[in-house]
Amino acid sequence: MKILVTGGAGFLGSHLCEQLLGQDFEVICIDNLSTGHLQNIKNLLENKRFTFLEHDVSNPIQIGEIGGIFNLACPASPLAYQKYPLQTFRSSVLGAMNLLDIANRSKCTILQASTSEIYGDPLEVPQTETYWGNVNPIGIRACYDEGKRAAETLFVDSYREFATDIRIARIFNTYGPKMAQNDGRVVSNFIVQALLNQPLTIFGDGSQVRSFCYVDDLITGLIKLFHANSFFGPVNLGNPSSITVLELAREIISLTNSQSEIVFYELPSDDPQRREPEISRAVKELDWQPNISREEGLNRTIKYFRKLLI
Repeated sequence: MKILVTGGAGFLGSHLCEQLLGQDFEVICIDNLSTGHLQNIKNLLENKRFTFLEHDVSNPIQIGEIGGIFNLACPASPLAYQKYPLQTFRSSVLGAMNLLDIANRSKCTILQASTSEIYGDPLEVPQTETYWGNVNPIGIRACYDEGKRAAETLFVDSYREFATDIRIARIFNTYGPKMAQNDGRVVSNFIVQALLNQPLTIFGDGSQVRSFCYVDDLITGLIKLFHANSFFGPVNLGNPSSITVLELAREIISLTNSQSEIVFYELPSDDPQRREPEISRAVKELDWQPNISREEGLNRTIKYFRKLLI
């Protein structure tokens, strides 16, 4: 089967391409390299079953018959999507429309990588898939939050109108090797700062609660959802084990044997206070739950960044 992975040179996309190639699929990777990096797929370029196309999914895509699509194309780091909000929204909405057209022509399964950000700053903890969210439609995160919400609407309406074979995954905070060291996400920020013995920067008082899923677990969940029969979601994919941002900083300092101190800055607007997935639907429908502990996952990620920084 020939699988199209958009955003395939990004953090999650590159891991997904590797896993699909390992399962003997032929993979076409599309990325405009705005936040993805060729270095992430360097080891795949010589594989005869792998093709890379530099393209922006917000523009129409000319491509032949496809056996399946994973749509991961969109900046996912707050630094990136707040710097380019219009492009972020276009990627989510126009990209979804263009890829749904391909899926309908090819009559293939298409998976939308949605996000826990669609819940906004949630008033319900933990977040279930039936929760409609608490999103500021004109806030600094809205280009991403509302773009992903609109993409989910497009997918479900395409299912209703054309019986498109859709899947929707709501991805919670994920971490692991191939994260960009300067993308502004908390795990990569803390690890890089700790390894360099620089102060770990916390925005707010650090009481914000997050749940972190190791990338290998997340990719397994995406592939299980893609192959699910008579279930399209939406489904939360994340690790329900939660921790405060301050506790995470102290944990990373300990794991890296760092001399770093912790410093505090003003909390940005619309930053969610509690982001915790309720995953009983994933357990029931996909027989999926995370297996890699936070300590093991952080140690693997620290090892990756240690090599990168040397």
